[in-house]
Amino acid sequence: MRSRAKGTNSLEYSLLLTATLCLLAFGVVMVFSASSTTSLLGDSGDGAYYLKRTAIFGALGLVVMHLLAARGVKLLRSLTPLVLTGAFFLCFVVLIPGVGIEVNGSRAWLGAGPLQIQPSELMKIALILFVAQLLATRPRIVAGGIAPLMPVLGIAGAGLLLVAAGDLGTALVICFAIAALLLAAGVGVRDIGLLAAGAAVALLLAILIEPYRVTRLTTFLDPGGDPGGAGFQLLQAKIALGSGGLFGVGLGESLQKAFYLPEAHTDMIAAVIGEELGMLGITALVGLYGMFAYAGLRIAQNARDRYGKLLAAGLTSLVLVQALVNLLAVFGMAPLTGVPLPLVSYGNASMMVMLAAVGLLLNVARGGSVGSAASPSSGDARLRVVDGAQGGHSRGGNRGARRAGAGRRRRAPG
Repeated sequence: MRSRAKGTNSLEYSLLLTATLCLLAFGVVMVFSASSTTSLLGDSGDGAYYLKRTAIFGALGLVVMHLLAARGVKLLRSLTPLVLTGAFFLCFVVLIPGVGIEVNGSRAWLGAGPLQIQPSELMKIALILFVAQLLATRPRIVAGGIAPLMPVLGIAGAGLLLVAAGDLGTALVICFAIAALLLAAGVGVRDIGLLAAGAAVALLLAILIEPYRVTRLTTFLDPGGDPGGAGFQLLQAKIALGSGGLFGVGLGESLQKAFYLPEAHTDMIAAVIGEELGMLGITALVGLYGMFAYAGLRIAQNARDRYGKLLAAGLTSLVLVQALVNLLAVFGMAPLTGVPLPLVSYGNASMMVMLAAVGLLLNVARGGSVGSAASPSSGDARLRVVDGAQGGHSRGGNRGARRAGAGRRRRAPG
């Protein structure tokens, strides 16, 4: 019995909810700080423009999170084919010239004015739902090498290609998250290595066919080669982080955010945090993601069935991979990808999807399950990572105890 993991009073549930709300509050404050100057002096003339939009979509996202925390796993598991089909359709439509909106070389938005959606964000959660579903209902395919995984890889690969055509950064995040999900499901490290090699070749080709992507890569290798052009954003981020020191220059006192640091309130918000709150602010931010990681993986360990375990592992990986990709880019340790910092950066579609993912995690923590298909012990496949903490018991002592109990039940009538 793991009754503690089945209620809203479980430690993992509380930690995940606390980390999420703290990240959201942190984000609201920093979005206002990073955007107030430029929005006041820009077209809107309203220093609170981005703050208002973040608060509105944050509130809507919290409503979605609450609803999914109540019964989201059962609902979305049955709707996975519909969600995946819708994601494919929208990701295809956004690539049509004249329909999709192009920003900074990426055609990844649909809509007009303030009402815009990013189909690649929907594809994130759709592919995690699909892969978790297939690996849960067919657990034996993880032990047969790459060939049995082709139904998973084929559909996931098609989705990744559609996303990469307009938004390579988001495609990378999805790719890493799916790799983590496959690893958690028990796919061999050698097989994942082969898949990673193939993905690396595809990534290189995707970079080479788009000049702006080649520029981003070469700029990462030598940002000082074009300090006033392609290397400007990365250099300004380093200046911001260096200016903050240990304690920062003070909340709202950043100089880099005032037209020096492009996209200060979106994918470069960590640089503003580093400048205004210093290394302590960055440490607090990383600590909150660490709390999120611990809670998410513990929820995966304590899930009632295989699907819940895989879904929780996949969604946790999705949030953490995106945070890692963003932070590495801001710190100059990886090429700029344009992905926002989850739950912190300004980005309405990203915030809604991330809060939906948290809602599903909370539902798993509460014991959300449809009670079908495959249990943790279905077939011979064993979950890696998410079953690590209890693997010795589930494969040894408990099985022996069940056999002993069964023997006693058979002897009782005699």
